[in-house]
Amino acid sequence: MDGTRVTVRCRDCSLATTHDGLRDARVAVSDHESATGHDVVWDIESVDAGVSRAGADAGVCGRPECANEDSPLVDPGPPESGSKPESESHPES
Repeated sequence: MDGTRVTVRCRDCSLATTHDGLRDARVAVSDHESATGHDVVWDIESVDAGVSRAGADAGVCGRPECANEDSPLVDPGPPESGSKPESESHPES
């Protein structure tokens, strides 16, 4: 799937909605809980491919030993002093 899909369900009433983004789902959960005091849960059914890759590259647990160090998504840390930014080290022909 190319996008995010989140299902929101209330354990105390018949509320059940599907959202195409995490933000909209969070708002629905917050609004319903605030208005009713009900216990609302959400299920992230799918996320964009880039989000999924970033999660896999970072490691689910977030520990450095779980990360994919070869990933361009992992922050390698600050550049060594004296080195040129990549754009300067490869001038256009």
